[in-house]
Amino acid sequence: MLQLPDARRRLLPAIVLSLAALALRVWDFGNPVIHVDEQYYLLVGARIWNGAVPFIDLWDRKPVGLFLLYAIPAMLPGDGIAAYQVMATMAAAATAIVIRLAALRVGASPRGAMVAAIAYLVWLSVLGGRGGQAPVFYNLPVTIALLLTLKLPALAADGRRRSMVASGLAAALLGGIAIQLKYTAAVEGAFVGLAHLWWLRRSGARPGRLALAAMLFLAAGLAPTGIAALSYAAMGPAAFSAFWFANFSSIFLRPPYPADEVAMRLLGIAAQLSPLIACSLLAWRLRPRPTPPVLMLAAGWLVAAVGGFIAIGTFFDHYALPLIAPLTVMSATTFGRRPRAAIGALGLGLLLFLAERAFIPDDAAGAREAARLVRLNARGDCPYVFIGDTITYRLADTCVPTPYAFPNMLAYATEQGAMGIDEAAEVRRILRRRPPVIVTSTRELAIWNRQSLRAVKQALRCDYRRVWTTPRGQWDTVIYLRRDLRFEH
Repeated sequence: MLQLPDARRRLLPAIVLSLAALALRVWDFGNPVIHVDEQYYLLVGARIWNGAVPFIDLWDRKPVGLFLLYAIPAMLPGDGIAAYQVMATMAAAATAIVIRLAALRVGASPRGAMVAAIAYLVWLSVLGGRGGQAPVFYNLPVTIALLLTLKLPALAADGRRRSMVASGLAAALLGGIAIQLKYTAAVEGAFVGLAHLWWLRRSGARPGRLALAAMLFLAAGLAPTGIAALSYAAMGPAAFSAFWFANFSSIFLRPPYPADEVAMRLLGIAAQLSPLIACSLLAWRLRPRPTPPVLMLAAGWLVAAVGGFIAIGTFFDHYALPLIAPLTVMSATTFGRRPRAAIGALGLGLLLFLAERAFIPDDAAGAREAARLVRLNARGDCPYVFIGDTITYRLADTCVPTPYAFPNMLAYATEQGAMGIDEAAEVRRILRRRPPVIVTSTRELAIWNRQSLRAVKQALRCDYRRVWTTPRGQWDTVIYLRRDLRFEH
């Protein structure tokens, strides 16, 4: 039997997982409309290079670190779309590699750990992580922090308190980086910090040293966000006020989504995650007695991830992406000890993945053609995407008529009164400038901002004509041209 050298044998799982990530995600490379969120992240990241300041020139609630991350692919040759998707694939593969190591540490067999890592990659795509959603990136630092945390019982047993403090500082900083990609990571970051303090205390650290360690961990965790806040403060009081409102105040002003809609989303997420949930529960039932400390830490991580998921409460499917990593780590022992459970869970995940690929239409060509037509007919002026793909501004290389360019902000009632402006008044201001092109949709919603919708419909009826339509999901994207302009195509 052929024996691989030790170095190659150690690298083989990483190579397999990297190839698995590529195989699952390569189909979307270059697709500009995987998800509305990442379209906007790339738009903001690209405009940063033109001097745009997040929260001032282009508004959102996401941390500035996410937009700086997206500025990297935006600066590369081309439109940056395939580049950010390659970055996301690398992050997904790296996270899967860390998940395998974490699963081994909690007692999974090599086979079970490998299945868990592959399951992570599959469920990313199932729950809306086919592209570059924020958790696809921030799951990596969080999972590395958790891997450090799983070493605490061994460090405590050896009395290696300095190593525990160093581990806590590294884990806290990783958590802080994750927070600058999405603020809900703060719940997992807090768990990692508290776990380090708990094990420091168990190892015999005195109260004074515990207090010092707590302050160091807190400082490391808050450092990335503190740097962002200080950067805005250096721009002046108005800039800092805009930063603070967008990042920390506006979320509490958002009206809730309808309860029945939220409940259906939650049920859908629970159904999609049910194989991993079942395998996690079985792993807990099969655990050794007394429960190993590393398994308690993994379970605590899962609880923290659930807390972050619940914190926002809107339950879009991609909000559940942070749950996949702890669920797969918890499921790994089941995957190793119950081959049928491994085959069944992974088979169901792949079936969900294939079903999604089969039933979600490929709208990439239509989106690119829409952007081409917008560019031709904007004639150097600012078009207005009322409802549609914000990547249109990027692909058409046009100016943006409002800081509130993400369509939901001005078009949905769920944002009404939450951004410190009169949303309908902003829509009317845009329309008074008579944009040459308006992009909208045939989509019907129960959560329209009625005043914004009324203003757009009146403008379209009086001053615009429909010139082009393309399918977009279950509805159509429609381009309207101002009546005094000739349609270029």
